[in-house]
Order: sequence, then C-alpha cells, then structure tokens
Amino acid sequence: MTQGVSAGRRDQIFEVFTRHVAARGYDHANLSDIAGELGTSKGTIVHHFGVKAQLMRELEETYMRRQISALQAIWVQLTTPAERVASMIYASTLLHVVDRDATVATQREVLQLAQDPEMQDIRRLRRHCQSMVTDELKRGVATGAFRPVDVELGTLQIFGSLQWMWTWFDPDGPRTWDQVGAAFVDVMLGGLLADRFSLPQLVDREGRVVKAVREVFSAG
Repeated sequence: MTQGVSAGRRDQIFEVFTRHVAARGYDHANLSDIAGELGTSKGTIVHHFGVKAQLMRELEETYMRRQISALQAIWVQLTTPAERVASMIYASTLLHVVDRDATVATQREVLQLAQDPEMQDIRRLRRHCQSMVTDELKRGVATGAFRPVDVELGTLQIFGSLQWMWTWFDPDGPRTWDQVGAAFVDVMLGGLLADRFSLPQLVDREGRVVKAVREVFSAG
C-alpha cells in the first residue's frame, strides 16, 4: 500500500512538473510552487527525483521513447518512404493533442541541459528519431520516389518546422491536428516527391496514413 501511494505521489509530481515546464519553461518551473500545488514538501520532490534536472531528464527520455515506439508501431503498417515520412509529421502533430504538456515542454526546452553529460542518452534518442526519417529520405531518393535532395538538410528542415509548432498550434483552435498535419505533408512531401501522383493519398485525412497514426495512439 505504501509503495502504491509513493508511486502515485511520484507520478503526480512528474505530471505537475511537466505542466509547469510547458507553461513557464524549465528555468521558471519552481519546485516550491510544485510542492505547494500538491500540498507536499519540496523535500518530498527531492526524495523522489533528487535535483530538478533529473525531472527534466526523465521527461525528455519518457517522451522520446514514446515517440520512437509510436513511429515503429506505425511503420509496421506503412511501407513506403513517403507514407512513413508523412506519418511522422502527422504523429508529431497529434502528440500536441494526446500528450500536449510533454510535447510543449520538450519542444520549448530542446536545448535545455544540452551540455549535461547525464543527457547523453536523451540526445542519442533524439538522434535515433531523426535518423529514422533520414533513412527513409535516403531510401526514397535511392528508389526514385524522392527527388535527389540533401537528406541531412531535409531531415533538419522537417524537424525544425515541427519543433516550433508549440508556439502557434492550439489544439482547441480553428484547425484540427489532422488539418495541420495534412498542410505540412502537402508542403514537405510535395517538395520531396519526384512524382506527386501519390500526394492526394498522403494528405487524405481519412486515408491509410492518418488511420495508422490514429490507431497507434488510440491503442497507446
């Protein structure tokens, strides 16, 4: 019973910390404020996590592992480079709905603790996620599905655009996540595809790509 209560308190601390980072940024996420909101002590937070930086590390790692796991599950259903790259764009947009606070927190603090040696594993996870897209761009170029672009720069362009979505995309606003995703796919894949014949299927919000993304996140 005690272990269950302790685990529950730890989860609560983690959830409130994530929300505070999303709303205020890491530097202004104060452990005393978090403790006050939860009606506990700052010492309790330190007992569970140690320093504040450890909370950020866990937030980053948990989020990145979820994103990679989701992409892997989606890509089981989708086989072409175009479909896989499109699905990553849709998934990144949907995460603003299903995991809003963690998405905003990790995107706004992408450079936070960049020099921290304890963040090496998280940086490795970020590179792995990007390399998944780079590999699909390479495969698309090699098969002639994509134009012969610089795949490294192409990857940076895609992730760079998605990285700033937290600054303007409101899940409760006039555009739904799949509308935003489709608009990004239209521009990004429209520029990559050697033949745009498949583009209407990729931007179809009821098509197989969006369906695969929805299924994985509803299952998760």
